[in-house]
Amino acid sequence: MYETIVNYFNTIPSLHRALILAGGISFFWIIEGIVPLYRFGYNKWKHAGINLFFTATTILINFAFALLIVKASDWSVANGIGILQWMTVPNWVFLVLGLLLLDLVGAYFIHFIEHKIKWMWKFHMVHHADTHVDTTTANRHHPGESVFRAVFTTIGVVLCGAPMWLVMLYQSLSAVLSQFNHANMQLPESLDKAISWFIVSPNMHKVHHHYVRPETDSNYGNIFSIWDRLFGTFHYTPVSQLRYGLDVLDDKTDENLSFQLGIPFDKGIKTDR
Repeated sequence: MYETIVNYFNTIPSLHRALILAGGISFFWIIEGIVPLYRFGYNKWKHAGINLFFTATTILINFAFALLIVKASDWSVANGIGILQWMTVPNWVFLVLGLLLLDLVGAYFIHFIEHKIKWMWKFHMVHHADTHVDTTTANRHHPGESVFRAVFTTIGVVLCGAPMWLVMLYQSLSAVLSQFNHANMQLPESLDKAISWFIVSPNMHKVHHHYVRPETDSNYGNIFSIWDRLFGTFHYTPVSQLRYGLDVLDDKTDENLSFQLGIPFDKGIKTDR
């Protein structure tokens, strides 16, 4: 099993990666229609348009960084650099620990920083500006934020000493599970809470999209919920009490592409960070 995973993700075709991304969005889009958490009464296709635009820019930026990430991984492994390279552990421990570490540096840590540094937060505001959070919101990132995340992914690869197959596996899981926890779908509360002890569940992540603090500054996790619980950033609020968007933005601007692209550079938008 382990060797099968390694061999597949060592040579995963670009088409397969695209199918994973598109397949995840399609699957959760259908589930949202069957068991929605909220009945928004919105134009779902129009809403998806701006989010898919930002998905496309994220893909382009990730492609631009792809060679750097590959070189960083190959260099780390060849020179025995990084936490995973300094350990002798069973294969399954190597895999799980590697995923955890990549998630910590490449997702949790950069996400936490974006909420603490004002100029970075203004790029990240585009993600939080969505007032109808659904599975297409997962990759709604301003191109500037996509650069931040790609840089931290590269740093994470070096710090972890992650081989490229592990990076590809992590990125595939990250894409699908981000679509899962953003999806506007209703799970039994007991099931959602059980899931949230291990991975970020839909209700857990929805709290992060509440329009005001302290909820906005909580539940930073991407795949694993352990980091929020470990670092004290886990927060629970019933989904019935949540409202999406940001208190410093007009909700009507969330589908205005030019406005969203300009948020990081608009001095008229005030924040308390």
